[in-house]
This record gives sequence, C-alpha cells and structure tokens, in this order.
Amino acid sequence: MTIVRTTIKGQVVIPAEIRKKYHISKGTRVIVLDKDGDIILKPLLKEPVKEARGRFRTGASALKALVEDRKEEAKH
Repeated sequence: MTIVRTTIKGQVVIPAEIRKKYHISKGTRVIVLDKDGDIILKPLLKEPVKEARGRFRTGASALKALVEDRKEEAKH
C-alpha cells in the first residue's frame, strides 16, 4: 500500500509501479467511482474492441455450440 497526498486542487499522483502495471500514461482517461465509501480509479480502454478481444474465451464457443445444436435438430 502506498500513501499519497492530494494537492490543493484535489489531484493525486498514481505511483509509477501502478501506472506501469495498468499502462497509464499521459492523457489516459480514468473513470472515478464512489462505491460503498471507497474511491475507485479505473483506466478506460484506449481501443475497447481491440483490447477486449479474447477476454471471454473461457469455456466452449457459443457459436460452435449453436452450430452443433442446429445439426442435431436437422437430424430429427
């Protein structure tokens, strides 16, 4: 845990190791959330479609399951 100070304008410096881990650089847009008494900062994806590709690859493919289901229906 790192402790930082706020400036007179309410700004904080995100520690370098966290900026590197989450690829935050100059101009990165960040969402600020107030949730259950916590302030949460979440960096926005620069290219949402490209960066989200492959995130839901766990488990079977929905398309493959649908094709197999259609083949079974066609047999009957």
